[in-house]
Amino acid sequence: MTAPPADLLQGLLALVEAAGVAVCAIAGALAAARHRMDYFGFIVVGAAAALGGGTVRDVVLGLQPVFWAGRQDILLVAIVAALATFWLARLVERWARALDWFDAVGMALFTVVGTEKALRAGAPPVVAMAMGVVTACFGGVIRDILCGDKPMLFHKEVYATASLAGAAALVGMTLSGLGGGPAAWAGFAAALAVRSAAIVFGWSFPPYGGR
Repeated sequence: MTAPPADLLQGLLALVEAAGVAVCAIAGALAAARHRMDYFGFIVVGAAAALGGGTVRDVVLGLQPVFWAGRQDILLVAIVAALATFWLARLVERWARALDWFDAVGMALFTVVGTEKALRAGAPPVVAMAMGVVTACFGGVIRDILCGDKPMLFHKEVYATASLAGAAALVGMTLSGLGGGPAAWAGFAAALAVRSAAIVFGWSFPPYGGR
């Protein structure tokens, strides 16, 4: 099978990244809605959720400029998505459930983007997997801190584990010679499947209970 052209893969990666930014900005804005913030709060929390993880990834990998600083369209996507949520969030009846599902899709998208970007930057497989998790999860950590919530990543929710499953699937398929689109879809599906099952069935890890 002939590998897709590099410029096509780069274009697809850019589209996936934009979609991830929009979805994570909506998830961040829904958290802002739950805390009854004004429109500026929606923009700040939404943009932080959408851009935070990728910023940390690019800084760690030494990629300059960070992904949104070199593409104003990415920043505009985050702002527009957050502002649209400000006007439409009242139509959503259950904040927590909507936030969970938007966040799950965004996590899966960013897992793919972060892992793929790290591989393309020459990172070893384990480091690429770690960067996928960082990209997917750290925006949510910043969002929760800004909202005064306990970060989802640091308690019993099956969240980072879902991202790790997706990153591992993507890296595994890439190492086996099935990189590009098939690997990206496998990574997205694995991350979303694990997180969706955790939401639907209430999967969680037992917290530390002390002595």
